Amino acid sequence: MDDLAEELGMSKKTLYANFPSKAALLETVITDKLACVEADLRGTMDGKAADFPARLHAMLLCMSRQADEIQPAFIRDVRREVPELFALVQSGRRKLIQRYFGKLLKNGRKAGSIRTDIPVEMMIEILVGAVDAIINPLRMSELGLTPKTGFAHIISVFLEGVLVRPRERKR
Repeated sequence: MDDLAEELGMSKKTLYANFPSKAALLETVITDKLACVEADLRGTMDGKAADFPARLHAMLLCMSRQADEIQPAFIRDVRREVPELFALVQSGRRKLIQRYFGKLLKNGRKAGSIRTDIPVEMMIEILVGAVDAIINPLRMSELGLTPKTGFAHIISVFLEGVLVRPRERKR
């Protein structure tokens, strides 16, 4: 808190007047980050991209930018030191995936780009499950991933599957 107060150019007393604890400050940071991610996703969904592939590409670029800002050590420390705030991160992430990727997949289905034999809700649960299972400090460390690369791999498998395309098969 001393370093933060100095960086902000205020006394530690003033900082504690606005944030009674480190956890309160951290909760504000996490809530603000989730709000920024949501605003970015909303802007992407409402943006210029009219067709499904363009909108999907814009959404993936948005998520890549957002994931690039997350430092693995920050997430690890939050999970270890303040598990209730890590749960806030997971809950917020789940809601954003459900809302924005759900909308994207439904639009893609209307455009004929998304399979109709699997309910969109099931697709979203699979995506959320993969993100929850992999984008956590322990698994990312074990797999040698950053949030950005982990999310990119999940999305690639989710959208493209794990089968080799016919033109990529070795003869």
